[in-house]
Amino acid sequence: MSCGLTRYGRREWLLATVVAALLLMWFGCLALFISPWWAAVLVPVGIVWGWVLLFFRDPSRTPPEEDGAFLSPADGTVADITNIGPDSALGTDGVKVGVFMSIFNVHVNRSPCDGRVRSVEHNDGTFLDVRKPEAAFRNESTTIHMTHVRGGREHTIVVRQIAGLIARRIITDLAVGQEMGRGERIGMIKFGSRLELLVPRELVGEVRVAVGQPALAGRTVLVAAPKGTDRAEP
Repeated sequence: MSCGLTRYGRREWLLATVVAALLLMWFGCLALFISPWWAAVLVPVGIVWGWVLLFFRDPSRTPPEEDGAFLSPADGTVADITNIGPDSALGTDGVKVGVFMSIFNVHVNRSPCDGRVRSVEHNDGTFLDVRKPEAAFRNESTTIHMTHVRGGREHTIVVRQIAGLIARRIITDLAVGQEMGRGERIGMIKFGSRLELLVPRELVGEVRVAVGQPALAGRTVLVAAPKGTDRAEP
């Protein structure tokens, strides 16, 4: 598996690299010409620089070959699994799976399924800890509605990007009408956050994960299709 740095964080990791290089040269000179004790400063500088690169890592992912599977849109830990109704962003009965991303997880988000982007709605809000239930409704968020075709019928799939206590920027790299393949990159949230996947009841055969289980974006099956359903159409 190859792993590079995401273009969504190019500004941050380039700036961190330049600043780290300047600090290493400055304190390196102080250690060389004034006192070797200055070399101790090089350690935290290197640690912070390494963490920035680690945060913006973007490993390649190959989705599992399973018809009708809805994949995790984020790396992290399954925080909750909830039955939802018509009053939800999905607009019908279904299942919502929330995934919490810590600052140590890969933060590139991926499409859970094949589909066409129907709408992308950004909402301003607060920055509560996303582990609080009210954060899902009060925090800054982006709601993505996708049209997914299965068995000759169109179904709505919803992905929600929710900013957290530390997160201050949601990136949604999608356009209305864009065709997406499952596992493709759709954006990221910078510095800790939450992703939600909302699937209509008729497409839920089995919830494959449990609360507290780790998940990988584009790899972990959150929801499997009912047995005997037709293959999704392109």
